[in-house]
Amino acid sequence: MKLTDCHNIDDFRSLAKQRLPWPVFDYIDGAADDEVTKARNTAAFNSADLVPDVLAGVESIDTSCTILGRKSALPLILSPTALQRVFHWQGERAVARAAEKFGVWCGISSLATVSIEEIGALISTPKMFQLYVHKDKGLNRSMIERCQAAKFDAIALTVDTIVSGKRERCARSGFTSPPKFTPRNLLGYAMKPRWGLDYVFREKFALPNLDTHVKEGTGEAVSIAGYFNTMLDQSMDWKVAEQIRNDWGGKFALKGVMSAADARRAAEIGADAIMISNHGGRQLDGSRAPFDQLTEIVDAVGGKIEIICDGGVRRGTHALKALCAGATAASGGRLYLYALAAAGQAGVERALGILQDEIERGMKLMGVKSVDQLTSDRLRWR
Repeated sequence: MKLTDCHNIDDFRSLAKQRLPWPVFDYIDGAADDEVTKARNTAAFNSADLVPDVLAGVESIDTSCTILGRKSALPLILSPTALQRVFHWQGERAVARAAEKFGVWCGISSLATVSIEEIGALISTPKMFQLYVHKDKGLNRSMIERCQAAKFDAIALTVDTIVSGKRERCARSGFTSPPKFTPRNLLGYAMKPRWGLDYVFREKFALPNLDTHVKEGTGEAVSIAGYFNTMLDQSMDWKVAEQIRNDWGGKFALKGVMSAADARRAAEIGADAIMISNHGGRQLDGSRAPFDQLTEIVDAVGGKIEIICDGGVRRGTHALKALCAGATAASGGRLYLYALAAAGQAGVERALGILQDEIERGMKLMGVKSVDQLTSDRLRWR
């Protein structure tokens, strides 16, 4: 299978599986417990049907929208994800450059393998930083100050990772950050020599947003579950979130909100947006899909705060359905991570081109000239 054989996000998944060692692929692809929620995130979009209009004169359409004060060419955000240079040596640089080419938001994680400063200087298009609140308050303060200096456009505070979900695929493979070769997984790495050569001989693995304060996860191999369970601040509450918003002073989102009550509270503390998200099904298995929960949250806080439907997006029509249900935009991680793992920047660009084409085609087939015409009357629930 080649990059030119990829015509949808599932095709990129197949190519990524072909090219990655199985412990690395399973880290991207896996989720918590029985992985019920992960599957539900995408399946949820089948619960609603688009209702098209015809004879609408759609020769010229506008797919752009405003998200957190910045114009985006598509109603789509490339959600922040960790460890990207483990998946492909180009890592966050490839994703950022592809996002800039298509004029969309992208983000980097606290556990990014490229620094805040480099991404800030690399692209002029909108970018967000995903903040994990660590027990080390100096580290939290450092990351916020570095984002201010690098002129990031928003911080998304992750609120659904107080402890790590039980990611059984990673437990079986022994996946760590950085990857550690063991008798259990050595054959899986050895069978993908191209990945191995890139990992060993290209730029050394690092987590430059953390390594001024912690050694875990940088030079010292540690499981992601172990990192989250020992390093993150389990005492984080609404007061902490409000203090971070004040310290940051810029556009601020909460990532991982799933209840209407929490959505209301986010609006009350002055958050600019919420990302309805269950962390790609990687935390609480058995939780609802973001799209299933979208209408309830829109009814609670619609118009008071921007609402981003995060997770499960595999098609342009999924983004259109989210907007019809009241979201400001849709977002996701795997929708570009599979493509990054498959072919680096070229893969991400091809994936974004496919999603752009699907959004444009879907809008024209719905008789819609601009995204603000994607309203609830164009959606029917099964």
